Amino acid sequence: MSMLVLHALWLLQGEVCLWAEDSDLAVKSPSQATRSARPHPFAASADVLRETFGGKPDTQLLMLPSLRSAPLDSPGVVRVTPRPVPRSDPTLLGWMVPVVRMSAADALTLFDELPADVRYGDSVRHLSDAAEFAAELVGRGRVVPTVDVDADGPLARWRPVLTGRDIAEFSALVATMPPVARAHEPSAEPDELVLAAVSAFADAVVRSMMPPDLDLLPPRRGRRPRRLPVVEAWLTALTSRAGGFVADDSEIENLATHLVEWDQVGARRTEAAQVVFRLAEVEPDIEDEEPARWRVEFLLQSASDASLLVDAETVWDDDGTLRRWLDRPQELFLGELGRAARVCPDIEPGLRTARPSGIELDTEGAYRFLSVGAPLLDAAGFGLLLPSWWDRRHKLGLIATASTPVDAVDGAANFGRSQLIDFRWDLAVGDNTLTEDEIAALAHAKAPLIRVRGQWVTADLDRLKRGLAFLERSRAGTAKVGEILAVASGTADVDAPLEVLGVRAGGWLGDLLDGTIAATLTPVEPASGFIATLRPYQQRGLSWLMFLSTLGLGSCLADDMGLGKTVQLLALETLQRERDSTTGPTLLICPMSLVGNWQREAAKFAPELSVYAHHGRERDLDEGIGQADIVVTTYATAIRDADELAGYQWNRIVLDEAQAVKNRHSRGAKMIRRLDAEHRVALTGTPVENRLSELWAIMDFLNPGLLGSAELFRTRYAIPIEKHGSTESAERLRAITRPYILRRVKTDPTIIDDLPEKLETKQYCRLTVEQASLYKAVVDDMMTKIEDADGIARRGNVLAAMTKLKQVCNHPAQLMHDRSPVGVRSGKVIRLEEILDEILAEGDRVLCFTQFTEFAEMLVPHLAARFGGDVAYLHGGVSKKARDEMVENFQSGSGPAIFLLSLKAGGTGLNLTAANHVIHLDRWWNPAVENQATDRAFRIGQKRKVQVHKFICTGTLEERIDDMIEQKRALAEMATSDGEAWLTELSTRELRSLFALSEEAVDE
Repeated sequence: MSMLVLHALWLLQGEVCLWAEDSDLAVKSPSQATRSARPHPFAASADVLRETFGGKPDTQLLMLPSLRSAPLDSPGVVRVTPRPVPRSDPTLLGWMVPVVRMSAADALTLFDELPADVRYGDSVRHLSDAAEFAAELVGRGRVVPTVDVDADGPLARWRPVLTGRDIAEFSALVATMPPVARAHEPSAEPDELVLAAVSAFADAVVRSMMPPDLDLLPPRRGRRPRRLPVVEAWLTALTSRAGGFVADDSEIENLATHLVEWDQVGARRTEAAQVVFRLAEVEPDIEDEEPARWRVEFLLQSASDASLLVDAETVWDDDGTLRRWLDRPQELFLGELGRAARVCPDIEPGLRTARPSGIELDTEGAYRFLSVGAPLLDAAGFGLLLPSWWDRRHKLGLIATASTPVDAVDGAANFGRSQLIDFRWDLAVGDNTLTEDEIAALAHAKAPLIRVRGQWVTADLDRLKRGLAFLERSRAGTAKVGEILAVASGTADVDAPLEVLGVRAGGWLGDLLDGTIAATLTPVEPASGFIATLRPYQQRGLSWLMFLSTLGLGSCLADDMGLGKTVQLLALETLQRERDSTTGPTLLICPMSLVGNWQREAAKFAPELSVYAHHGRERDLDEGIGQADIVVTTYATAIRDADELAGYQWNRIVLDEAQAVKNRHSRGAKMIRRLDAEHRVALTGTPVENRLSELWAIMDFLNPGLLGSAELFRTRYAIPIEKHGSTESAERLRAITRPYILRRVKTDPTIIDDLPEKLETKQYCRLTVEQASLYKAVVDDMMTKIEDADGIARRGNVLAAMTKLKQVCNHPAQLMHDRSPVGVRSGKVIRLEEILDEILAEGDRVLCFTQFTEFAEMLVPHLAARFGGDVAYLHGGVSKKARDEMVENFQSGSGPAIFLLSLKAGGTGLNLTAANHVIHLDRWWNPAVENQATDRAFRIGQKRKVQVHKFICTGTLEERIDDMIEQKRALAEMATSDGEAWLTELSTRELRSLFALSEEAVDE
């Protein structure tokens, strides 16, 4: 099939509409010699769309940019010949385009698993982002039921609630809507289309989460009437698939009247300013004055400039200054305070003056405002400035101290989840255990905010009293190992009135909890039928896997690529079967490209293991499982055969390249949660690639419930770490996950000392005059957009600017998307040719990585002509068979010496040790992704020194980002940041400095 470029539209009738350009037809298509709506000359047929994506075939009139009488092809269309240089400005012309239409629910399923052999336009990514935003709203309960009417009659709907930060995210979606997404409705307002799409997706997500037998109505007595009363019909429709019900116009009007208060919740507001509430502790007039006093101050904040914050006195004394940016500030201020008082009645007494400015609170009132009032105000869209300690406040709770009878054990035999362990409870604030005197002082506390050791802590007084009573009667006891581990992870159902803050332990249990158990376990010897010689670190990995298997705990072997995760897993399988001949089959799921590798490795190192490859058309699980120790299948096959696989009790389920299930909404992630096994193992060199949610998905597979729900994890860990760099949250997350993750890196000399040296060098290039001119133009254009935006829209503009500047640094044609000749127009390409000359002259082989497939497609013919030979190119559209042939030819030395790879398609799962040079043509700001790509060559089996060349354009964004990455490596090791997202938080002044083009950047 030729390459398709897919586009998406949201139809106001309530459906997703997909259409695609066909790259083959785009090159061959004749022009259309009329301005009337004619069939689009290179759009994919409706049959092709339906076969690839599903949906109902249709046609749609689209207004598309056209030259003369032919539609312009989008940048995603692959052309063999360059695009013609336009001689006039494009105009919008109408074209009849084959499309498929699908419901929001079907589109959600499609977005979860988009086919890999299709290119996706900006409109698809935008609509997918809208669907993800809707799913997040539903996950946080930000929906309310409502009633609507369409051409077919009344509808029960779930409407998204947009308040606070969600408004900013919605505005960013509106601001970033690509023009092609309005091709069917050029006059439609973007916010109208985005709101309709988000609303429909939210409604579909809610309905998909409901159990099929859910009934919101109480049991009915007597016979069911032929027609339900309108409220019952509406409630029933809220849980149905379609949402339609029968009612008269008058009944709908009456129902809508009763829902009007709900309809006002989360209504988008457009005021130029918002009221902000700031809570501050009032300094005592007299030293040691008690009790503490607090004040909630009322302020006014500009909606466009968060730094513009005005106190109440200034609002009431305004001499006209505020009117420069805000009409009638005093009316707005008083009106918003009144709205806030309805949300949070505790502030109402502060409005009983002619000039409200704030309200005084005692400590109990301050706690009530922090814990109850502030969340309500935030949900209603008001601003909040709370004490810094509130977000990182130390909790008052219980700590369990456990002791183990021995320091080290043979993980294969001696202990299990039923081992009894002595423990005792202590009262603590954070990590600090309280003394008896401090506990006695707490017993006399009068308010839920309490000072302990100079710090404010929160405590429910009733629970505190019950907690003290709990300590008196249950100070010490015994518990099973599994129960202690559940307490440590926070998943145990502890019958204690106070929160359990953690577990302290000694011996092997302490080693397990602090992640050092692999080094302290007594090493186990591999089975006699295992014929490989394990390196010391691999033997420790086997002991660790066996130990956690004995405890029934899922384990993530996260060794660097090339350190032999496969051989350690095979050693585990053979050892367990040598000790227990009744061991059942293991299910191993991996990418298609690795099925053959598992078969070969098992035959080589564990010949006594029988391996059955469950894939292909003639697969028969019943026959294969009866004679197999290991059933190897692919993620795609496992999804198709999920019901069949779920019908077996597996000894172990292993996920290789476990990052494949990092998206918890994907069909693969949902499939693996259905499978049942005694033990679960994840193999991955990158448990976190971009987002911490990936770690949650893997850990939830290994030990379900360990990290709580996905939304709780996002609130407790992902947002504090990724958005705010919280070291406290990162440390807490590490403490919970480290018993179950074993991570070794091959650059550690204590792990492996016979791997050749890896030499990293930075290749500095200068821009050509053409590149420099384009670079300055992009900076000027994008800085104007960045200065005029805020919130999510601003972050989107920053990321767009960085992408464009990286494209300029690569080659002018990549930015212009004009497929013009490569020539000598790029300093980076010139430097690449120089380095390749040296590499090829030495008879060496090289991997060249780029994150841009368009750049790669430009380089392939250019480098082939320049060096007079073929260039291998691996990207997402290459079939498994062709991929395997490429790798085999390259490794054997018979294939091209230059192997060009897209970072996404070639960065994992390949052994390319025939190369001793790795070139990163454009830097990825996440060092872990770059290192993973480098590991294709720098791994066990490599006999020569590996030279890594990182291309950087001098005096540009690339050089400054490289400096910032070096400075931030310590933070990156704390927890992986979200790609380039941390850069978007820089101030406008910092961005100007970051983007600025230095004098030394341009080549003479």
